[in-house]
Amino acid sequence: MTENAPQEFEREIADLAERLTAPGERECLRCYLLRQVTEFGCDGTYRWTIRWREVRATRPGGLLRWLHERGGFCDCEALMNAYPSYPDVIEPLPCAGVSRPGSARACDLRSLRRTA
Repeated sequence: MTENAPQEFEREIADLAERLTAPGERECLRCYLLRQVTEFGCDGTYRWTIRWREVRATRPGGLLRWLHERGGFCDCEALMNAYPSYPDVIEPLPCAGVSRPGSARACDLRSLRRTA
């Protein structure tokens, strides 16, 4: 084992965390939040919303205010209150993607049925 093995291990863990939590290129905020909250939970903050915003949002200024005004005071409440029209399914659906990357508008999941 090399002397810098701990640093290499830490880099691998950081890289894995980055890949697991990175929003997809055209992934909408709703689908990203659903994926992250399902996998890692909600800590009562906008942890995942801020992560998506940092990577994807083209106009990040009012995102948290927009969610807050719709009753989304954390990631899981944003899912329930700001994006309430998600189909009743056993497992999350794949994101249908947004036409304008970085838009906080939810994808149109109905388009998945048209292509299936």
